[in-house]
Amino acid sequence: SFNIVTTSSSASASHAASVIVAVVEGRGLARGEIGMASINVRCPELVLSQFADTGTYAKVITKLHNLMPLEILMPDTASVRGQGTKLYTLITETFPSVTFTAVQRKYFNEKKGLEYIQQLCVPEFSTVLMEVQTKYYCLASASALLKYFEFVQNSIYAPKSLKVIFTGSEQTAMIDAISASNLELVVNHRDHRSKNTLFGVLNYTKTAGGERRLRSNILEPLLDVVTINSRLDTIQVITSIAHFLDIDDLLSALIQVPKQETVCIRSTFTNLSTYLRNDQNNVKLLFHFQCFSHSCWFRFNSILDQIKSLINDDTSYMKGSLTMRTQKCYAVRPNVSEFLDIARRAYTEVVDDIAGLVAQLGEKYSLPLRTSFSNTRGFFIQMKLEGGVLPGGKLPEEFIKKNNYGFTTVDLMKMNDHSEEALKDIFHMSYVVVSRLLSDVCEHIHCLYKLSDAVSMLDMLLSLAHACTVSDYVRPEFTDTLAIKQGRHPILERISGQQQISNDIYISEGSNFVIITGPNMSGKSTYLKQVALCQIMAQIGSFLPAEYASVRIADQIFTRIGVDDDFETNSSTFMVEMKEVSYIIHNTSAKSLIIIDELGRGTSPEEGIGICHSVCEFLINLKAFTLFATHFLELCQLQTLYPNVENQHMQVQHVRTEDGRDRVVYTYQLSRGQSDERNYGIRAAEMTNFPSDITEEAKTVAAKINQKLWHYSDPDTVKQRAVYRLATRLLQTARNSRLDPESLRQYLKGLKRQYETELQSATESVENEE
Repeated sequence: SFNIVTTSSSASASHAASVIVAVVEGRGLARGEIGMASINVRCPELVLSQFADTGTYAKVITKLHNLMPLEILMPDTASVRGQGTKLYTLITETFPSVTFTAVQRKYFNEKKGLEYIQQLCVPEFSTVLMEVQTKYYCLASASALLKYFEFVQNSIYAPKSLKVIFTGSEQTAMIDAISASNLELVVNHRDHRSKNTLFGVLNYTKTAGGERRLRSNILEPLLDVVTINSRLDTIQVITSIAHFLDIDDLLSALIQVPKQETVCIRSTFTNLSTYLRNDQNNVKLLFHFQCFSHSCWFRFNSILDQIKSLINDDTSYMKGSLTMRTQKCYAVRPNVSEFLDIARRAYTEVVDDIAGLVAQLGEKYSLPLRTSFSNTRGFFIQMKLEGGVLPGGKLPEEFIKKNNYGFTTVDLMKMNDHSEEALKDIFHMSYVVVSRLLSDVCEHIHCLYKLSDAVSMLDMLLSLAHACTVSDYVRPEFTDTLAIKQGRHPILERISGQQQISNDIYISEGSNFVIITGPNMSGKSTYLKQVALCQIMAQIGSFLPAEYASVRIADQIFTRIGVDDDFETNSSTFMVEMKEVSYIIHNTSAKSLIIIDELGRGTSPEEGIGICHSVCEFLINLKAFTLFATHFLELCQLQTLYPNVENQHMQVQHVRTEDGRDRVVYTYQLSRGQSDERNYGIRAAEMTNFPSDITEEAKTVAAKINQKLWHYSDPDTVKQRAVYRLATRLLQTARNSRLDPESLRQYLKGLKRQYETELQSATESVENEE
């Protein structure tokens, strides 16, 4: 027996979901080591993961967000009498609308999981065994998941038929769920049905597999530069693959072996053969793109030749219940099975008899009768009367009225029964033929997996290529610097239908911490999101909305963008901020990209500045690329303390209106240095017809506070900063320069002049302050 307990469910929330996930955590000294196995019922691929390094729980939650599971399985011991483990509590609170099922702990068995994989894995993917044989917890998850799948679906996977892959967290960049939401990667904040997301901007896919792959890549961008560049190369030459069927659906049906034969299953198997046959010409395109080897192509071609010898040519898809039924009856070629030919002749004779009966009745009663068919009623009689009046005002007695338009007779009902019996015989014998055929196909199932993978990959790359042609995008290169010239926000560009105001971004090891200031509504938040979106686009292999782009691979992308109080968890704005920043601090690395917007706004100004200052100093000492937008101008003094800090600001202009009032014009342009704007919050209040006596008093108080702003700089600090900048620029040149000797010589001379000018200018500035 397989005892399960469903703890919560919501079918409506998961209407589009098709992924079942099993999760198990180690016990005792192994607590914190977590295994995960997932399978998409529409795409026969078992994905195994194991998490054991820092930030394990966060990575598990992020992975589950990306999978959008229909159901999550966990051991029953994870929730004993309502006292759930930390992982169980975290998952159930994060995913309240997902069905949770408690499975007996004994089914989470790593030995059984390894046996399952050895038994089910396609030989061509068997290298996964070397990767997972010591990953005990993901094997345990696989064991419970496959056993549960067998229990729920009432079917088993055919031996050597399942694609099994292991994905480690080190292979892709991690974007936590909060950052994915802040950046609107796949879901729009205001309207969940809106396509104004990064996924919506890039999604021109034609197949379900391509769409799934694009979504997955956006949420988990690549880290390997070679793979990314390979995608970029392909985008430049790819053309069209719009006519493929969803091969994942075909694979799912191929490898799930029903425990008992039914009419529905026989019909489904017959349809599968037509899917395979209709894809032969499309596969040739993939072969020409060298998506798989000659040997795989010839095997697939031989499979299709075998199908052609058994399956009829005229199996194109046509609408109509009777037409579709006839197609299924004659899907298998004649002379393949003698008994099948006999059953089809019997069926044809019954259909002819029905047509003859209806014609006789029409002549007998001088009525305009015709034969009709529906899946639910079978064959029945329809009558069309001009003016809607029956001759004599009533039906003949032998007619049995079904509704105002359809009739039947006792003889017709008997003939319907005969046709159904003949149809069952046809489907059974067709099922035998097709089952034998599909058994042969399963011996080469790895070719279909490679075909599925090739189609979804090419479809995704085609989608990215099309996005490049719709807008003016440029191919990025990968260095140790994030440098984007005239970059634009891809989602805003889509919404407006025209190019947006563009801005540059430059972050390097020498200036890896950028503080951005400027008034409210000046474009700081939009700019921060633009940088993060461009980073993600580059790492999935997409071109970027810019004139030039150089990108450093980020292993993690963090965002902390303005939030409101969380009433569900009774958390204030400040507490939400602190939780998010704490998460960043504990999980960031030297290769991360960090976006922080308006930290510390939920507490007093003194505390806000203090917290921001300490957080900034922590991040400054890392090599992570950080953009920090703030209204606290005091933080701009960090540039005088740390040579790797850069101040930038959003420009605004002031114009006088006809009534003599000062009006702020936003340029949305980023410039070097800190903002000179003071009291822009008070100016914003004045624009709303705030009482003038209140705003004047506010200006007075603000002026007194501004006098207390601390300033600190000395010649040694300034010199150290100039030397640091020169050293990092020289390192960048040594790593990335492609200049010829003469051009390099001129560039180095320019660096020297720039260093001398910077040092002299800064020294004079310090002397003036003294």
